[in-house]
Amino acid sequence: PILFIQRCQLTKKKNRKKRGSVSAGHGRVGKHRKHPGGRGKAGGQHHHRIMFDKYYPGYFGKKGMRNYHKNKQQKFCPELNIDQITKIYLANKENNLNDIAQNRIRIIKNGFFKVLGKGRFSAKPLTIVAKVFSKKAAKKILKAGGTIELE
Repeated sequence: PILFIQRCQLTKKKNRKKRGSVSAGHGRVGKHRKHPGGRGKAGGQHHHRIMFDKYYPGYFGKKGMRNYHKNKQQKFCPELNIDQITKIYLANKENNLNDIAQNRIRIIKNGFFKVLGKGRFSAKPLTIVAKVFSKKAAKKILKAGGTIELE
């Protein structure tokens, strides 16, 4: 035997109250039409201009210069702060990499190109190899007794 499970409606819809009234609360003159102002952001330069000027300043028009053939690889330079070098050192120490035995850290092997100077350099004197060092980072590393190598 096939059982039919009837889904019961738990609450009545709001518009039940408006049944019998001619325009169901949408007015006789203006009427409830589909998209009277246009869909989405229509009319941003016409009938919705005040709203666009208020909430989306600078939405229309152009500004600045185009860069037609932008080569993102030239600008690619992931950065690492000095205080994170200790974490990398300890993580690599567990993996017993050859560079760690010589107290060297190759930042590039860990996916970073540039070393920045935020935080303390708490590791023991290390040789840090990277593509770029900020002045502050270089100063802190040398002050801690470490050395810098550019790759």
